[in-house]
Amino acid sequence: MKLFNCDGCGQLIYFENTTCLSCGRGLGYSPSRRDMLAVDPDGGGLVTTAGRYPVKFCENATFGACNWLVADDDPNPYCRACRHNRTVPDLSDPRNVQLWRKLENAKHRLIDELLALRLPLKTKAESEEEGLAFDLLDAEARDPNDPPIMTGHADGVITLTLHEADDAVREKIRADLGEPYRSLLGHMRHEVGHFYFDRLVASNPTALQTFHVLFGDETRDYGEALNRHYASGPPPDWQERHVSAYATAHPWEDFAETFAHYLHIVDTLETAHAFGLSVRPRVGGPEVAARIEDDPKRAQTIEALIAMWLPLTYAVNSLNRSMGQPDLYPFVLGPEVINKLGFIHGLVLAWR
Repeated sequence: MKLFNCDGCGQLIYFENTTCLSCGRGLGYSPSRRDMLAVDPDGGGLVTTAGRYPVKFCENATFGACNWLVADDDPNPYCRACRHNRTVPDLSDPRNVQLWRKLENAKHRLIDELLALRLPLKTKAESEEEGLAFDLLDAEARDPNDPPIMTGHADGVITLTLHEADDAVREKIRADLGEPYRSLLGHMRHEVGHFYFDRLVASNPTALQTFHVLFGDETRDYGEALNRHYASGPPPDWQERHVSAYATAHPWEDFAETFAHYLHIVDTLETAHAFGLSVRPRVGGPEVAARIEDDPKRAQTIEALIAMWLPLTYAVNSLNRSMGQPDLYPFVLGPEVINKLGFIHGLVLAWR
């Protein structure tokens, strides 16, 4: 994620801010400029301080769930992120609104990164076959006679349940499943990995051939593979070939987990780059030193990304441990995992 400042007074601000605490101006995010803009009232409408550009806030700003801007003459009342929503929960319930805002914060970060990487990203209104949509659902409101609502992806639709935005519930699920890391953004990055398998791999014979070599045969029975995984767990040597235990369940899950980690790496390195971070430990060899001086989205090889990523994770994991917190990145990237990440990096570069 980039760093942002109020273009009215220069104060540093966060991606989610709606008001500058220094000068009091309203703030809105412009996805086309990938920048936060100060906005001022102008004859009943809004203009930005960047060239008097006429804008309006996304319709979901009404609920405090979005701070993205839409061109004033755009007939769609929703921003580039919110127009991917197919279903949202009942917003007459204040608790639903509170949890939905958390889902939207994560989803907006995801959409911003996908736009920055210039990956194919259409809505279902633009293309039913190739579009991406979100069903953000309240599982407790379903008809008892209907099947349970599960987080997942199918045919370009990502389903997420509100209870995942409840920190206590999510932590219980994380502990029950033995997952070292579980977050809303991580969920979305994983599920969008399934979407991009369909878009970038399944329809590309050359990419699919390489996928089979690295990840395996995706045509093997998915339900049977998941049942076996939950019954027996991962093989003892799983870390040599997979980024997570869940990635061992099936080649589809391996790709989605690896894709999520690719997005973790690129976005976190972009943030480190924006802060001008460098890692120069006073002990240890050169393999734990790095300057995050290049925009990771411009990296031509996965090796360039990993050379920055591994030293950074050593540093941030050590900082977390100093605070008595779990590792920020509790994963091991073996050579085979890096090859898989390199495959995904190649897909992104080829599309761009």
